[in-house]
Amino acid sequence: MPTRRWCCVFLVCLASCCANVVADDSQVVVKPAVTTELLANPGMGWETFHRTSKADKNLPAWIPSTVCYYRWSWRDLEPQPGKLNTQFLDKALKDAHEAGQKVAFRIKGFSPDIGRSYNPTWLKAAGGREILVDYNGSKPLLPIPDFDDPATLNLQLDLIRQLGERYDGHPDLDHVDLGSVGWWGEWHMTRSKVGKMPAPENCQKVIDAYLNAFKKTPLLMLIGADKMTTYATQHGTGWRADSLGDLGTFSPTWNHMHDAYPVSIPQTRVQEVWKTAPIAFEPPAEVSEFVEKKWPLRWIFNYGLALHGSYFNGKSGKLPSDRNLQEELKRFLCRLGYRLVLNELSHPAQVKAGDKLAIESKWQNVGSAPCYQPYRVAFLLTGQQGNRQLLFSQAAVKHWLPGSIELFTKDFFEQPKDLPPGAVNVVNDSLQLPPNIAPGEYTLSVGIVGAKDENPVVKLAIAGRAKDGWYPVSKIQILPAGFSR
Repeated sequence: MPTRRWCCVFLVCLASCCANVVADDSQVVVKPAVTTELLANPGMGWETFHRTSKADKNLPAWIPSTVCYYRWSWRDLEPQPGKLNTQFLDKALKDAHEAGQKVAFRIKGFSPDIGRSYNPTWLKAAGGREILVDYNGSKPLLPIPDFDDPATLNLQLDLIRQLGERYDGHPDLDHVDLGSVGWWGEWHMTRSKVGKMPAPENCQKVIDAYLNAFKKTPLLMLIGADKMTTYATQHGTGWRADSLGDLGTFSPTWNHMHDAYPVSIPQTRVQEVWKTAPIAFEPPAEVSEFVEKKWPLRWIFNYGLALHGSYFNGKSGKLPSDRNLQEELKRFLCRLGYRLVLNELSHPAQVKAGDKLAIESKWQNVGSAPCYQPYRVAFLLTGQQGNRQLLFSQAAVKHWLPGSIELFTKDFFEQPKDLPPGAVNVVNDSLQLPPNIAPGEYTLSVGIVGAKDENPVVKLAIAGRAKDGWYPVSKIQILPAGFSR
């Protein structure tokens, strides 16, 4: 088919999904249409809580979720000394997989709830030790494991080791909170007059145990653990913060947004952690509190985006039927995590078999965080007879950063600005075609594939996604090797 003719036909066919296509005898330039739909992508977005998306009756149909977040006690995970409850864990991973999600979890270390101990029943018999502490002046005092006792600490470290040996890098495990210590595994013993945190050297042993156990699965550390947060993040973990949006949940004179984050984030030196590891948030209670207390939604959500969050645990609470909340939440989730746009792609209209195919692509991350996985840009050539040729770009997706704004200034506290899009990343690929590729007309598709497989794993923020996950963007004529006019 003559070059001019197939280019004109393609212009008509592609008009529905591309904003602009320019083609001549030598070069094709495609500018895909950008979409604002919410995208269900791995390693980011809305988390369901203690239930999968299929089981979460409060999850609206318009909110996609790829992560199911759990908090499990030591008692849940190790009902017998030295023996993981693999049946329990495997079922959670299986259920999440069937719902199109991955699991994230934290070990809850100390319980402030009377009658709900997180300690394994066998702890004392195995040589461990419990100490009695209060919570808000509770009586009777509450038993918690004594991590300053070497035997007790070693039992916890062994639990972490077992978890890593079996589940590190599991395809259905998204990330692990670095927990174990403090109330709910949150690295604090607030509201206890008797209880105190374990000694710093023992806290560090817990962190080291997680770092050694989970080399492949991302780890997140609680933001409020002071030097321990600094230590963990400097060794490669991300961080999570409770109570995003808190403007008075716990105290009329103190809140997380004005008094906690602006202090703890600089003190722990985690401002730049988002560039290499993920950030997670959750509200103080449920999102409905934002509406009930008439807190400024745009202010709260822009604040979270400015901190470059990837995850938001909505606590699986029922969302009020408030139109403004829905609009602001959609706007927030549209940018939470990475959001990759292919702005432009250009390539020659014709190329010979055995030659190199030059493709220039321009990409932009318009979300709030990088994609932390080693995903790859790939191009798929599909011939009219169904023959396929996969080509891999040199692009490093995880290095595409979003824009940033200055934190904790006077203007920031008045109204955090909209996060700007990231810089445009221009990628010039020279891709070798095999000499035996059949001549003819090919559809050129683009996709983001896994590190070790050939299947698209990321939804792009452009129109035209096919059922197989690829984005057909152009056509190209493959000429026989050695062809000359």
